[in-house]
Amino acid sequence: MASFRPVIALSRGLEVLRVINQERQSTVGSLHKATGLNKATIVRMLETLEHEGYVVRRTEPASYAPTGRALLLSAGYDEPTWIGGIAEPILNKFRKQIHWPSDIAVLDQESMVIAHTTRVDGSLLFSRPPGFRFPVLGTSMGRAYLAFCEPAERERIVARLALSPEPWNDLARNPGRLAKVLRTIRNAGFAVMDESYSRHVFGGAVWAIGVPVVLRDRLFASMNVMMLREAVSTEDGARRFVPPMKKVASALAEALGAKLAAPSTLSAQS
Repeated sequence: MASFRPVIALSRGLEVLRVINQERQSTVGSLHKATGLNKATIVRMLETLEHEGYVVRRTEPASYAPTGRALLLSAGYDEPTWIGGIAEPILNKFRKQIHWPSDIAVLDQESMVIAHTTRVDGSLLFSRPPGFRFPVLGTSMGRAYLAFCEPAERERIVARLALSPEPWNDLARNPGRLAKVLRTIRNAGFAVMDESYSRHVFGGAVWAIGVPVVLRDRLFASMNVMMLREAVSTEDGARRFVPPMKKVASALAEALGAKLAAPSTLSAQS
């Protein structure tokens, strides 16, 4: 419970700035529709934001747009930490259900980055703490992310991966084969770890299944289940774990989407 009442004017100003960043080009009318604030309040917020250098007023057409100064507000943002905090209770519960560790990871440039893991401390094979980076095309989570991301994003990722010499990146240099692999993943709804990556990193002892964490058209991340090959076969793992993984991924996506779309508590009155 907070020990103070929120500063309503600041809350309203931040809400207006958030909408301007989303719309890229806003009018008083569009901001009124998005926030519910009355137009006089919106005008005061816009004039303040303009004075502080966070928005610029355009005349043709009459509108407001964010400036480069607005980027300073995101300088401390840490996507893996934010996603990991929301995912932690959901994945920890899943670990108790299936008894194998899971990770959730986000894309960063040409690598995936662990946001949260349910690994057991002391297991060297599964030792991948938050912040750990791993390749896109070598891993189940990376492949699942690539298969379900937007085509333009996929094209940028693949172009970077094609410059990297690792054997699992040979796919990036073979567009026809890559398209077939990604199409298979999309049809199945899950990906598996590349065999050459498993041999290189785990001596072939570990494999993984990855699924996307996606809400409608928004891809947040991907998650996996990692298993010992001697304990769980590929066929058995897919049969046992893919259905519950998809349910958990859906719950993760809903939680992340709800956090982003949480309704403002602002009053519509000035």
